Amino acid sequence: MRHPNRREMLKTSAALGAGVWLGTAAKVNATSANEKLNVACIGVGGQGGANVNGVAGENVVAVCDVDEQRAGKNLSRFPGAKQYTDFRKMLDEMDKQIDAVVVSTPDHTHFHPARKAMLMGKHCYCEKPLAHSAWECRELTNIAKKMNVATQLGNQRHAFPGMRRIVEAVRSGMIGEIKDVYSTLWGNRGMPAVPTEFPEVPKTLDWNLWIGPAKMRKYSPEYCPYKWRFWWDFGTAETGNWGCHILDIPFWALKLRHPTRVDLEQEIAPGDIDPQRTPQSMLTRLDFPAEGGRGPVRLHWWYGGGDKMKQIKEKLGVKAGGFTVFVGDKGVIASSFDKHTVEMFDGSTPKAPEETIANSPGFHNEWLTACKGGPRSTCDFVDYSGALAESVLLANTAFRAGGGFDWDATAFKATGNAKADEFIYPDFREGWKV
Repeated sequence: MRHPNRREMLKTSAALGAGVWLGTAAKVNATSANEKLNVACIGVGGQGGANVNGVAGENVVAVCDVDEQRAGKNLSRFPGAKQYTDFRKMLDEMDKQIDAVVVSTPDHTHFHPARKAMLMGKHCYCEKPLAHSAWECRELTNIAKKMNVATQLGNQRHAFPGMRRIVEAVRSGMIGEIKDVYSTLWGNRGMPAVPTEFPEVPKTLDWNLWIGPAKMRKYSPEYCPYKWRFWWDFGTAETGNWGCHILDIPFWALKLRHPTRVDLEQEIAPGDIDPQRTPQSMLTRLDFPAEGGRGPVRLHWWYGGGDKMKQIKEKLGVKAGGFTVFVGDKGVIASSFDKHTVEMFDGSTPKAPEETIANSPGFHNEWLTACKGGPRSTCDFVDYSGALAESVLLANTAFRAGGGFDWDATAFKATGNAKADEFIYPDFREGWKV
């Protein structure tokens, strides 16, 4: 096993599970819904810019980014905000001024700023897929629970009104018992070109901090600023990029938590698994146990599985579009993010269920309200999104390990595939180990 620190990682998780605090919660300056939070934003270019917009009505007291060019105007957008390149220095120097942080960095650098901030008692909004490995997701979930901070995963589509109507339809029982769900992402992005030339690092980029906990390598525009998501050292493939969005629908509707089995639904040879680059297709299945009054559910999660989805729809007689299909014993519900179609096997037209799920006040507003003592946000790490992100990354694990495994979520243990642990646990470089 290439993870010499796995034992220490397990000890840390056990300590959190036993209720040992690894930090002291800081006092939140905003004590009512009418007061403004002091927010620090880590990663303010790209999607980070959208998240900055989401919290711009609060007091943005600090902005941090390793790439001055990518960050653009957001570095200087707030005149009173201090500018940083290293999030560690920012949190240490501004501990007493910061109430909450927003983390919008590449996947491989989510864990460390989110971990440090929450252990300091800061509320945390983090972009999907929460972290870079299943262990990191579980660790952040445990810390959020023990520190009792408000959290939100960047599943912005969760706020769509149409998502609520899908959930209500599925939960109404109109299509009967649901045993299978098919969720597909079309496309074939992955396997980028291996760089052969390595130009000088741009003066506006701190390459060492961008690499963060990953193994050091030479700079290339094939990695930064965007293509990182297709390299395993930095990204989590299109499955991680879109998985938390698309699987949000079945997870919410069926109240899924942790699978007991993770499998592949494609034949792959050892040479088909590139150790560095993410694939152009990945067909997986997550098996969930019976829970909360529903039976067991098989969740088929396919990237690049458009042809297989067409075959499933043809077999079921489904004419509707949509990338997720719930299959019940009485009919099917086909959905996208904001709309759905019900097709009953007997040709009947069921009545739409009563609207019972209130509309969101705004995805970022949910989190900001929770930070000020209001209701927990809908994609809180502890109650919901930690298990979702962990499951998405376990699907990646099955692909990279060349096969499936049984999963004991309570013990955090995979059995039946000796290679699984290699991809469940991170391998942080020196200076970043925890």
